[in-house]
Amino acid sequence: MIITIASGKGGTGKTFVAVNLAVSLFSYEQSGEIQPLTFLDCDVEAPNAALFLQPKIYRKKNVEQYFPLIDFETCTGCGKCAQVCQYHAMAIINQKAFVFKDICHACGSCGLICPEQAIHDTPDKVGIVERGSVRGMEFANGMLDIGKLSPVPVIQELKKWMQGALQGEGTVIIDAPPGASCPVVESMRGADFVLLVTEPTPFGLHDLKAAVIIAKDELNLPVGVVINRDGIGDTGVKEYCQSNKIPILLKIPFDRKIAEIYSGGKILVEIIPEYKIEFQNLFIKIQRVMKRQQAFSNEEDSYS
Repeated sequence: MIITIASGKGGTGKTFVAVNLAVSLFSYEQSGEIQPLTFLDCDVEAPNAALFLQPKIYRKKNVEQYFPLIDFETCTGCGKCAQVCQYHAMAIINQKAFVFKDICHACGSCGLICPEQAIHDTPDKVGIVERGSVRGMEFANGMLDIGKLSPVPVIQELKKWMQGALQGEGTVIIDAPPGASCPVVESMRGADFVLLVTEPTPFGLHDLKAAVIIAKDELNLPVGVVINRDGIGDTGVKEYCQSNKIPILLKIPFDRKIAEIYSGGKILVEIIPEYKIEFQNLFIKIQRVMKRQQAFSNEEDSYS
């Protein structure tokens, strides 16, 4: 089972939930309740799960993206490459094609359409991926190079690198980037369940709605919500979840001690063992939601 932990808003405690859920599930693994664990930190612009888990990294790999390289001696400046580029990364300057590399998405359309075959792919390093192990689980994360604009190629390479775990029978925890853009979509793609971490504030509600649209409406994935810092703000998040039949699976109170543990780089379920049971129950609730969703889908299929 692949669980992507996401949040429309940054700073809600997404990594906090992901790390504590993973460590709690390791106890299940030892007792034989679940299959082996894998943790993927797909927040490649600011990966920080390793700060808490302290994995032993045993392999690193560069991530390259292929960008168009123009052969100016062959290019006739016909402009077909600029016409086909949906991102306006190609232009004709002094009757020659020119690439704006920073906005190029490396789709390859320009090279395919060029009648003179004057455009060739050239590799450019955009980041790294790392692989290791910790606490009996596989661990992998990625890091986008400074100055590079799109995290998506790094996330794609990270998931490709860990394809064995993603296609296996174990449990995979994916720590997604914040927000509601392409990197989040890529982190959710292929997941079995999306756990959305939010806070009970107007800002939290606003961005939670954006994340729900992506996960539930666009990708048709079952979702559940964790409310972090419960007790601050208002009741808007709870009312929204209730009216949209989105289950609230865990509430983490607004507590100074919890904040001190997290800010100190510690893992909550190890400092306060009672929370290990809370996170193990969270996993059980996720399984139940998925079973209900599957039963509902099977019932719909029987009527179609």
